[in-house]
Amino acid sequence: IDNGRLFQGILNLGTSENKLCFDLIEERLTRPDMNYLEPHLFQYADPRGTRSFREEIAKFLTDYTRAAKALNPEHITVMNGCCAVFATLSTVLCDPDDGYLIPAPYYGGINPKTWLYGGIQPVHVPLFSEVTDKESRPFQLTAEKLEAALQRAKKQGIRVRALILINPHNPLGDIYPAQLLKECLEFAHRYELHVIMDEIYMLSVYDDCTFTSVLSLDCLPDPERTHFVWGFSKDFGMSGIRVGVLYTRNHEIQKAVSRLAVFHSCPGPVQHVLSQFLRDRDWLDNVFFPTNKKRLKEAQNILVDGLADVGIPVLKSSGGLYVCWQLRKFLKSQTFEAELELWQKLLDKKLLISPGKAFFCYEPGWFRLVFSDSVDKIYLCIQRLEQMLHTTNQTSSTADALCHPEKDSSGKPSNTSGEDASQLKNVLIY
Repeated sequence: IDNGRLFQGILNLGTSENKLCFDLIEERLTRPDMNYLEPHLFQYADPRGTRSFREEIAKFLTDYTRAAKALNPEHITVMNGCCAVFATLSTVLCDPDDGYLIPAPYYGGINPKTWLYGGIQPVHVPLFSEVTDKESRPFQLTAEKLEAALQRAKKQGIRVRALILINPHNPLGDIYPAQLLKECLEFAHRYELHVIMDEIYMLSVYDDCTFTSVLSLDCLPDPERTHFVWGFSKDFGMSGIRVGVLYTRNHEIQKAVSRLAVFHSCPGPVQHVLSQFLRDRDWLDNVFFPTNKKRLKEAQNILVDGLADVGIPVLKSSGGLYVCWQLRKFLKSQTFEAELELWQKLLDKKLLISPGKAFFCYEPGWFRLVFSDSVDKIYLCIQRLEQMLHTTNQTSSTADALCHPEKDSSGKPSNTSGEDASQLKNVLIY
């Protein structure tokens, strides 16, 4: 399909896929070392992944997470995607109707992954854009908020068994400071909660921001209950290759997960190809990762500048493939029904962008927009967005409209709109 015809259709900037470096991947795939077909790759293998593949993953993660100690390949389980990792791990850690704490907004796809096998339910830790005196940035997580959510769940009769953290965050693009990460781990340790660290975007960091992997911490409060999840979908731009990684030092958990991993194993030839990618450090360090980081930052700058030109500021993000932006000015009312109506208007303009409701955001009007696509598509997105916004006939300024919803006693936002635009400078970074 040529560009002219493609651009007449719906522009999908809602699916978090990195399309910026396929030229590099394609070139690397054509080298002779990738063309390797041996009988053992086509035979039944260890459902956790071939030994050689797990060894390469262990070396790779040891180096690129700056791990405190060398990772043991025996603690690694490989499955056909992080979806399978979440589904099997949640089944092993929890009983049906148990709960897991998760800061909201968050990647909504976690819900069906944890429910389908394990029948467990999310317990939201609501985060809001307003920056209070005790906070330094919007949607800031604190141990106190985790505590409050846990106590609410207990009063509702929900047994919480785990805490899920996404770092870098999806959809906020935020990165947890090392101190906050330690506080969250200490909190989980106090209540004997398992911690699932989703670091699927750990190498998709493009600002001068320090990323701290949970594997890099010298001393974990509860290593037996701390489980690391990563995959090739985002950092390598290979979402369709379906390979996810679980690292856990808990032998009993790993043994139980392995029983389910037999239903989610990865093809032998795929494991070989990915091993070759991981083994080629010269290519990774001097070609792929520097180019990927450069292209991500350039694409983000183009999008952010274009949105600013049409009067839409966005939250500052340092990781991931997306930005969060606020369109409350264009809502007919400060409700999620109005947000859905605006989402439909965007779709009518052939823009597929994810609404905040899809991420269980507690404030209407936030949207996530993926920028890891071609420059032409980013410019087309801005053009179509501007056309849509001009049809709204809104006369109020962006600053007046980007206000914060009042919260009721439960901590949830009400449908009435606040008028305190003085908080704007605390919320909007760009």
